[in-house]
Amino acid sequence: MYTTLISAAQLQLLRQSGAPLMVFDCSFELLQPEAGDEQYRQSRVPGSVRADLNRHLSAASGAPDAASGGRHPLPSRESFAHWLDSVGFDNAMQAVVYDRQGANYCGRLWWMLKWVGHEAAAILDGGLQAWQAGGAGTDHGIEHQGPLRSAANTRFKLLPCMASLVTTPTIERGLGRPGQTLIDARAEARFRGEVEPLDPVAGHIPGALNRPFALNLDAQGRFKSAAALRAEFEELLAGRDPASVVHHCGSGVSAIPNLVAMEIAGLGRSALYAGSWSEWCSDPSRVVARG
Repeated sequence: MYTTLISAAQLQLLRQSGAPLMVFDCSFELLQPEAGDEQYRQSRVPGSVRADLNRHLSAASGAPDAASGGRHPLPSRESFAHWLDSVGFDNAMQAVVYDRQGANYCGRLWWMLKWVGHEAAAILDGGLQAWQAGGAGTDHGIEHQGPLRSAANTRFKLLPCMASLVTTPTIERGLGRPGQTLIDARAEARFRGEVEPLDPVAGHIPGALNRPFALNLDAQGRFKSAAALRAEFEELLAGRDPASVVHHCGSGVSAIPNLVAMEIAGLGRSALYAGSWSEWCSDPSRVVARG
């Protein structure tokens, strides 16, 4: 079972073994939401199922059962489990997720699978680029739809959470307390409040540390070694308890590579504030830090 990363070579062997497996293409472009579908049609790991951030991995705006706020609110666990079942995924399968954007978007699906109790989920290290660099073939053409099942034929069963979701009230109660360490994955200029291209307010949650998510990858777009990641996070935390960490970003998506990196580093599975800055700054009564 692969639970954090899987290499392109390992994925090829897993496919050849005939083990229960489903691969998901999560490619996405934040400022061009339709681009991910076109990238999927142009080239993908054979048999990949499309998992779009907006359509499949987020709740509709204003959905009454959304599990978080922000620009990309989480769907309920029940709604997400229903989607997994609708594409033919079941509890016996190994899930492999990938994108073309440095694990920025596929990490969302990785985390959501843990959230619905499915531990056998791994990120294809290096993404589609690593798959192609290894000489493996690709598919192209129209989107794979997957089997459609009725509720009576449900195969994916919702299991207890294996990931921790933190809400805004919890963040508010923890401000300034040693039991909560916030790590913000946005770029430095956005964190400092110098620019804000997406949300109505610039700045960051008071007391947050900044680690842009791209720092987790090497020059080939793969995650750095466990030892390197551990050293970097220990330097950032400066003695703070790794178990106190809550990750966030703009909308709960690009925070995941930091969460994955800490797990690779042997620092445990830390929590996610999925609403992130976009939810935090939606209420003008909440304090904002800059600089």
